[in-house]
Amino acid sequence: MRLENKVALVTGSGSGIGRAIAFEFAREGAKVVIAELEELSGKKVADGIGESAVYQHCDTSSEEDVQAALAVAEEHFGGLDIIVNNAGVSQKDWDTTISVNLSGVYYGCKYGAEKLAGSRGGSIINLSSILGLVGVGAEDGYVAAKHGVYGLTKNFAIAYGQRNVRVNCINPGWIETPMTQAIRDMEGIVSQLIGQVPMGRFGQPQEIAKAALFLASDDSSYMTGAALVVDGGYTAR
Repeated sequence: MRLENKVALVTGSGSGIGRAIAFEFAREGAKVVIAELEELSGKKVADGIGESAVYQHCDTSSEEDVQAALAVAEEHFGGLDIIVNNAGVSQKDWDTTISVNLSGVYYGCKYGAEKLAGSRGGSIINLSSILGLVGVGAEDGYVAAKHGVYGLTKNFAIAYGQRNVRVNCINPGWIETPMTQAIRDMEGIVSQLIGQVPMGRFGQPQEIAKAALFLASDDSSYMTGAALVVDGGYTAR
């Protein structure tokens, strides 16, 4: 197993991509902290994984909540090796979108990188988006936040490169998750989006989880500051 004896924290892991990552990591031997705002969904994921998972309430827009979640990993499992800053919201008002999608990632990197560097090193994986690479002419807050996540990734990779902490991000394309459900219910919009994806389909959360597994494992031991694009070819145009 590729993550045997590792401890991971995954924010926003009650559903969608975060949920898929949590289960994938557990299957590969990791113990997982389910850091989730919604208690019901978070506990359901932790219960589904079993003894190798623990739920921790976490609003990633709160520095205190992020620090508490990081502490739980050490208190409950005795250490921390992997941090996945996944929690996010779709476009809302500017302040909410930025506080969750960008500030939340910053807190995870700021406190997480220092914690990893102070022990046995590790891997931080930030979830950006294809909208962290291109614009769409709308959703200003979301696009700004996701571009910012890529910038944070590069900055922390440089700052901690010699302290045994790798920092990378994943830029997913259109993925079938609860967040994209409203879009997928709009037939005309779906056909338009699919027409822009060379592979001709939405991605699955599990396909992003596999990319996260690669970045979490020693298979990516010489990668840091990188953006791993998993978008069915959307940004190849």
